[in-house]
Amino acid sequence: MDKPLLSDVDTNQGPMACEVFCVSFPELLWSGPVGEVRGRLILAHGAGAPMDSPFMSAMAERLGECGVRVVRFEFPYMAERRRNGGKRPPNPQARLLECWREVWREVNAREPGAWAIGGKSMGGRMASLLADELQPAALVCLGYPFHAAGKPEKPRVEHLAALRTPTLIVQGERDALGNRERVAGYSLSPAIRLLWLEAADHDLKPLKVSGFSHAQHLQRTAEAIAGFLGGSASWPL
Repeated sequence: MDKPLLSDVDTNQGPMACEVFCVSFPELLWSGPVGEVRGRLILAHGAGAPMDSPFMSAMAERLGECGVRVVRFEFPYMAERRRNGGKRPPNPQARLLECWREVWREVNAREPGAWAIGGKSMGGRMASLLADELQPAALVCLGYPFHAAGKPEKPRVEHLAALRTPTLIVQGERDALGNRERVAGYSLSPAIRLLWLEAADHDLKPLKVSGFSHAQHLQRTAEAIAGFLGGSASWPL
């Protein structure tokens, strides 16, 4: 497991005031520019990897280079894994959503601004369920799980049809949880924009024969997010 860089952790920001549903990891992970920014994004991890996984760290670093301020956090089950080791399944959805609410309030209390919310896979899906309630600047989903693994007959898209929050979903064309052909058949809100990455999987990693590298796709993703949050006329890339 990657360890967070000391420069990522803002030690001047005190630990969160935790309640029953709140994250129990004592630090939010802050990175990127302070002051003038192109955007601000609270980024949640996926079901199986922590907030400082190689994917999450790479995205935060690239987003920072593109002028986006990023805050990462961990859901309670992942924070418990960090403390005590072993593997734990994700918390029930109600607890994950309440954790998101707590983090939203905490981040805005510490550093008010036009924050967007989002995340990798499960983290992005939980954010999408709360987006219209929290009214963030935008929603960003990286590898959205349109359905569970091996269960395309049970799509998780009902709430996406009426979503009002400006949304960017970055998806691999061959994502096993929602490939390009299958997603084309869903009724999605006009507020949602999709950026498809060539030959990429759920982690946005392309096939070698595609001629693209994972690093290229991650960079394109970061640039697209920065343009989307900053209202760039050059979006989509």
